[in-house]
Parts: sequence; C-alpha cells; structure tokens
Amino acid sequence: MLQRNSYRLFFPLVSCLLCAACATTKTGSENHGGKKTPVIVWQPSHQTNTGVNFSEAATCHAIVEAAMATGPKLKEYKVWSLGVPNLHHADVGSNTVAEHTSAVIGGQLSGYAYELQESNKKKPQVFIAVHNNGGTKRHAVWGYIHYGDAFEQENRVLAGRLIAAIARTTGLENRGVLLDSTTGRNDYRCASTGKLAFYSLDEHINTARHRVLLEIGDNSVSYDFLQDSAKRKLLGEAIKKELAAWLTDTYKE
Repeated sequence: MLQRNSYRLFFPLVSCLLCAACATTKTGSENHGGKKTPVIVWQPSHQTNTGVNFSEAATCHAIVEAAMATGPKLKEYKVWSLGVPNLHHADVGSNTVAEHTSAVIGGQLSGYAYELQESNKKKPQVFIAVHNNGGTKRHAVWGYIHYGDAFEQENRVLAGRLIAAIARTTGLENRGVLLDSTTGRNDYRCASTGKLAFYSLDEHINTARHRVLLEIGDNSVSYDFLQDSAKRKLLGEAIKKELAAWLTDTYKE
C-alpha cells in the first residue's frame, strides 16, 4: 500500500507516462522507421471533351476510385475540378496548354491550377495523374515523367513499375516511360529547362517529390475496354497494389 506522500509522487509520474505514451502514439501514426508516412494524391482527368461519346473524366475517376478503395488503406486524397464553380477549363482542356493551365482568365484559376493548389496543401510525397490517351491507334499504357527533374530517375522507376503492373494485369501493351518534353503537342514550358512540359508534373507547380502521369488506353481503340466497369476496377486495383509494393520498397523501415 502506498503512503500518503507517495501518492503525491505517484500521480504526477503516471501523468507524465501517459503524456509520453500519447506522444509516442501520435508520432507512430505519422512515421515509419523515422520516415514520415507518405501522403498520396490522385488526380483523375477532368476532361469531358475527348473522344466520341466518351468522357475521360468518368473513366479516369472510376479508375482512381477503384484504386483508393483497394487495400492497403493509405494516407491518400483525390483532387478533381469537375463541378467546382468559378474556375475556367474545369471540365475540358489539356494538361499541356498554358491557356488551360497556368493562365488566369477573368480573375479565375484553371481547373488544373485549382487541383494542383489543393494537392500542394496536402504536402504529398507521391502524385499520380490518371488520363486516357487518344489518336494513338494502340491499345496500350504509357507513363510520363518530368524532364530535368531532380528526382527524374526515381519517378522513372515508379512510373515503370505502375505501367508494367497495368500491362501484366490487363493485357494492355506497355509503351514504356516517356519524358513530358517529348510529346510535341504542347505550349506549356518548364521555367527551369525552357522545354515543353506537362503542367501537373512541373516541379515549380507540384511540390510532390514523386510525380507521374499515366495514359491508360486510347479513347478510340480501347473504347469498349475503358467503358467496362469491371476493367476500370481491375485497372485501379493493379495500380494500387503496385504502388503499395513500391512504397514498401521506398519507405521501408
């Protein structure tokens, strides 16, 4: 049995131990092996004007929703401008055109600028944009990364693993990882390199360390495939499982 004076020493000690335990629990939820738990941001295409009787926004949103619903559960968020008021090009436009991305029109941000601002607020380590290609005549998958980036090689590995998983799971042709400066169809340029670039992969716009853009299928050649809800679910699952495996390798304790 404790003496009266012992109580005075005992309860402050318990209080300190509880505080320490709470601090440890909080830190444990934010760190693994001394590394911050990676935050993932998904950016499905918001474009509704690509292809004939085809909504890239609907297809890519379904793929991302399937990915986020697939285990393991990560610290992940989605940024999407579709339906958000007071933005220009919130449901159309190209990731490669300055007018549709970096330009402020009538005092309004673009849909892409809004999405990137929302993403940066989350302070993500990983950013994955999901799009469908067009005019390629190929039932395939492509990965894009930013040219001249400090983490270009790391991003190449991530993009390569994701598209390989998609191809392996779905039968889509693996067309490899390409630099965003190689498309030749854009007029948006990176401030550092002066080269053509994808707005959402530009390190001056997107603060995530790892940034990749997936072009999944072709809105003509892959039309039936992309409209199939089961295939969309399969795509999302393949992306998420490979992302989780890559995170384990990259952020291992």
